[in-house]
Order: sequence, then structure tokens, then C-alpha cells
Amino acid sequence: MQNMELKAKTIRVVGPCDTWSFPLKRNERHPLDYVRQFPHLRCRNNTLGSLLRIRSEATAAIHSFFQDNGYVHIHTPIITSNDCEGAGELFQIEMSNEARESAEKTHFFDVPAFLTVSGQLHLEVMAGAFTQVFTFGPTFRAENSQSRRHLAEFYMVEAELSFTESLQDIMQVMEDLFKTATNTVLSKCPRDVELFHKYIAPAQKDRLEQMLKNKFVTISYNEAVEILKQASQTFTFKPEWGCDLQTEHEKYLVKHCGEVPVFVINYPYDLKPFYMRDNEDGPQRTVAAVDLLVSGIGELCGGSLREERLPFLESRLQRLGLTDAYRWYLDLRKFGSVPHGGFGMGFERYLQCILGVDNIKDVIPFPRFSHSCLL
Repeated sequence: MQNMELKAKTIRVVGPCDTWSFPLKRNERHPLDYVRQFPHLRCRNNTLGSLLRIRSEATAAIHSFFQDNGYVHIHTPIITSNDCEGAGELFQIEMSNEARESAEKTHFFDVPAFLTVSGQLHLEVMAGAFTQVFTFGPTFRAENSQSRRHLAEFYMVEAELSFTESLQDIMQVMEDLFKTATNTVLSKCPRDVELFHKYIAPAQKDRLEQMLKNKFVTISYNEAVEILKQASQTFTFKPEWGCDLQTEHEKYLVKHCGEVPVFVINYPYDLKPFYMRDNEDGPQRTVAAVDLLVSGIGELCGGSLREERLPFLESRLQRLGLTDAYRWYLDLRKFGSVPHGGFGMGFERYLQCILGVDNIKDVIPFPRFSHSCLL
């Protein structure tokens, strides 16, 4: 994109280009899936150029939000021995064959090591010293999927807050982050955002205005299941209490609530990881967890209060057979802890949400996914 036309007296070609063989034609609006075939050239395309400027401004806006609110930025490790999500979809790090042959031990680190799926557990360590912390970096998921929703490498914004006993505190930070960062992007990149709202997703501008001007809706998991059961729509996955919400359910709930982002809180105990706080609420046992659902995407953020009570945490880890692996995590409670919680937001999903981009592979410079690692 250029801001003005030039009336030149002389023109000197600095870097010649064979326009006949160059795959991105000047006067054509190429589909994003076509441009994706040329990862080394697609940044020269107007749409991707606008996307990358927006991505840069959004990154800066997110950092500014946290720093303006007193958070300490932590560089959490990319190489880890933890599986924070417990899903087992991990990339394991191994030495090359040559290095393995000359090494005396099986593992380079003496223990199995993986590419991180989340910086949350490391942030919990730091929250005990700095009260409010955040991280923003790459995370990895070995999910064998080529769908428009999945990447093997993506970026996560994660925050941890000490001295909070209310999910509402976590939800307020989520909402404030979304609205503050988005308003900053809209003010800094109006022409770039307009390109997407005009040519890629014409209805997204109105949807985004709805998100920004309205208070986010809050419903419980129980209420969500009842709404889904009463829906006239037929779902591929039948909604039942105790089952995780699928993307089709999440999108319906947002539509049901008027296309305003929706917080779903208090999920069943057995659906969520060990570190989420037990609500101790009777036969239908739940944990203090929250997901933020948005139009067109489904889940954008996920968070919870963390289980700070040592006996509760010891009991759950013992039942799961994870006590030995997480003794260090128990130490965080054993040697002085406070009520705390946090959340994570998928950065690429955030960009999809504000711009209306359908495929997550089109909001990251070099997409990595199953069977594809170009460049």
C-alpha cells in the first residue's frame, strides 16, 4: 500500500523482477489460500502486508496493556519437562542420530524434554515473587490436524495474578485486555484493518463494534448445556452435562447471546486439569474455570483460579499418579502460597476475531501444521 502517487523525472530499476513468472500479480486480488503457497513471497502481498503490520501493533498493544497495569514480563522456557495441558499432544525433543551415537545417556537433559504447550506453570512460579506476571511467546501442539483452526506452532498471551479469590477478577482482565488492545489496533492501523473489513470479511466491522461497546455476557456451564439442549439447531455432538463444549456449541452460545463475547464459568471437575480450584459444590462437582467465547471462533481465552490449598492439590495429584512429577509444584504451596489465578489467550485466534479471517494459517507469517513446514 502506498500513500501517494509519484511523478518521477527518472526511474532506476534497483532489483529487476520478471513480472510474467512472479506469482503475485499486481492487479489481482489473490485468495489467501493461493498466497499461502508462497511463504517466501506472500509478505509482499497487500493483504499479508496489512496483516503483519496489524500483528506488530497488536503485539505492542498487549505488552503495553500489561506493563501499564503493573505486570512483570517473564520469558518462560520453550523447552520444558512439563505437560501443562495434560493432553499428551507434545513435540518431544531428541538429539540427531549423530549426536545420539556419541552421547553416553539416552536424554540430553537426563529427562524427557518437550516443546512447551503453555508457560502457565512457570508463570505460577514467578507469581509467587512478583504478584502479577505475563508472558507472550511461541507454544507448540503436536495435533495431527490440517483444519482451519489448528497450527503446530502458535503464540500465546498468558497472565497470572496473585491475591485473587474471584473468577470475576480474571474475567475483567480478559475483557479489558481484549478491548484495550483492539481499540489501540483500530487507532494505529485504520487503513490496514479496513482492508480486511472491506474485502475479506465485510460483516466483521459491525460484529467487532458489538464486542467493544457491550459488556461481555457471563453464563455457567450448567446454563450453557441447558441452552444447547433447548436449541432448535441439530448438533453433530449432542450436548450433555459432563462433556466438553465443542466448537459448534461455542459458536451457537455466542450467537444465542447476541454475538457478544460470552464467559462460560464453572466447568465439571473431571473435564479440567489438576491445577484448577475445586468449587466444592456438591454432587455436580465443578472447578473455578472460565472460557471466553467469541463470534466466528469459539474459545479465545481459557483460565481459572488455581488450587492453592495443599491438601486438595496433593489428593488430586495422587489420584492422577502425578505426585512425583509435580513435587516442585506442591512446594509452591508448601512454602507459602496465596489465592491466585490466570488465563491464556491464543494470539492468532485473537487476530482472526478482530479481522474476520477464516483460516488461522493466514494470520501468522510462517504457518507450521501437520505435513507442512515450509522454509
